[in-house]
Amino acid sequence: MSEKPKEGLDRRGFMVASIATVGTSAVLAADTSPAHAQDTVTSPGATASGATVGTLYTGDVIDGKKVVSALDVNDLEPGKKHLLYFQGVQTPTGQHWHVSVIVAKGAKPGKRGVLTSGVHGDEMSSIHTVQSVMNQLDPAQMSGTVMAVTDVSRPALESMQRRWPNQGRGIDLIDLNREWPGNENGATAPSRHAGLLFNRLLRPNADFAIDFHTGTTGFGVSAFNIGGMDVPEVKAMVELYPVGQIFDNHVYPGVLHNAFMDVGIPSFTPEVGAARVLDPEMISLFVEGTMNVLKHQGIVAGPFGRTGKDVTVFVGNSAFAILATTGGLVEHLVKLNDKVEAGQKVAIQRDSFGEVVAEYTSGVAGAITGQRSDAMSEPGNPLVFILFNKAKLDGSEAYPE
Repeated sequence: MSEKPKEGLDRRGFMVASIATVGTSAVLAADTSPAHAQDTVTSPGATASGATVGTLYTGDVIDGKKVVSALDVNDLEPGKKHLLYFQGVQTPTGQHWHVSVIVAKGAKPGKRGVLTSGVHGDEMSSIHTVQSVMNQLDPAQMSGTVMAVTDVSRPALESMQRRWPNQGRGIDLIDLNREWPGNENGATAPSRHAGLLFNRLLRPNADFAIDFHTGTTGFGVSAFNIGGMDVPEVKAMVELYPVGQIFDNHVYPGVLHNAFMDVGIPSFTPEVGAARVLDPEMISLFVEGTMNVLKHQGIVAGPFGRTGKDVTVFVGNSAFAILATTGGLVEHLVKLNDKVEAGQKVAIQRDSFGEVVAEYTSGVAGAITGQRSDAMSEPGNPLVFILFNKAKLDGSEAYPE
């Protein structure tokens, strides 16, 4: 993992027991052997502490926007919005994947916030949420800076699919949200891309960070936030959203918000509904909450909107997964946000003859936080996630992303 800074949060002091990662890509994310380790001291534009030594322009211009390979927002003119491209990892043909960067640089100094989306390529509502927040900002009236990156995983977004289509050993789909903080000399292009972005763009410009997501393709989720409520800075921000659920858990290593936390930058993840669609009602909740955070951080002036105090919030520290045991058509008997009891029937499956072939019950008392939205399912697919409170976390948590 990245070198721990001398100042800021010490995540070692509040991290829960190690949580198991799902998927083989996590092995690459955790690889810190000398053959793959990147010394950020020698990286152009970056130092070991993650602070840039200046903005590096490549000399390229794409659609009228300058391209940078390292960014220090302090170099940008205050009181303006700046539209840039960041030069990411190379494609198989030797070009570069470029990601879009929007910087609202306040007229006055202040905190620096980073908003990211598009870490998964099928998460449209998260992208629109960040765009909507940035469209509301007036740099002339701001104290501080907000930087947004809306298309972190460009190759996945090109086909609106969840994972990065890596070409290293034939087609391989890699979940970029198991690769952070990345490795500029890593074994895969996604690992290197994550390392470039984290070392040269995201980490050096963040006093706090919010990484927006949605449920995955075929699986919808309620409006909820993921973050460690044992961290006062995170708790204060998460509670400013008028959404009905909070997953109080640090979840997997390798996710972007944990990479920020590991280097002392308070961070969390909002989950904005289903993949591949725009959900205006849910987006509005997260825009309102994010504007509250920017006001809380002193970047934007004005009264707060609705917060968690204005809605009924269910807080749980674990997610109970119900997996399909057979193939068939799925019928849900409960809705997102419904409260359920242990033993309550929550879904059934029918075969091609219309006969019920499986019934599914909750093993816990909690609230429905995710449901399979694709009507058909094969064995092993997640059908339902139920947010609940576990007396003792055992290091094997999952969540509906």
